[in-house]
Amino acid sequence: MADLTPEQMRRLHDFAEELAALAEHQEDQWKVQTTDGQIFLTMMSPTAPHGLNVVRLRRQIEAQTPEVIALSDTNMGDPETGLTKVPDLMVIAEEDVDDTAKVVNSRDVMLVVEVVSRTNSLTDIRDKLLDYPKMGIPLYVVVDPRKDRKTVTVHSDPSRGPDGIRFRKEVPYAFGETVTAGRWSLDTTSLKSYPAEW
Repeated sequence: MADLTPEQMRRLHDFAEELAALAEHQEDQWKVQTTDGQIFLTMMSPTAPHGLNVVRLRRQIEAQTPEVIALSDTNMGDPETGLTKVPDLMVIAEEDVDDTAKVVNSRDVMLVVEVVSRTNSLTDIRDKLLDYPKMGIPLYVVVDPRKDRKTVTVHSDPSRGPDGIRFRKEVPYAFGETVTAGRWSLDTTSLKSYPAEW
């Protein structure tokens, strides 16, 4: 990660928030995210299988833990690192939601779920895998619906080591299995894979 001073991290975080506010008013929807001291703009164009997977997982999470809410495509930022993301799904205790804040504080988030894009998979399986533990995310679930994968991987136990702050535990599952992610048990039999022609 780029070596940024605390002041530079704060400025990066603030600038990303300003861009996210501008993006909300555009006809074409954009996600504003930061990684390694850089800001990235990506167009939001989820496919039907992608959206269905997010909704089906959200319903399961909220049914098992009514005291939480699962937010989709909502800005999440970390003032400590300056990193900003827009997860497919983030889980937070409803009492921790600050409805006056521009972004959700990543340090309050209990779980993040990303459904891998068919065109930009490295963002979820490389960049966010490195950034989320630095942002204080305790659990990261990666759903990969690509036809040659059809997997769900649970990343947990973020801690510091010689290679920095990383998730230290990784448990893979196949579509159709029941996934254990912290206190949640996720049935993956209804998850949709991307069509073979994609």
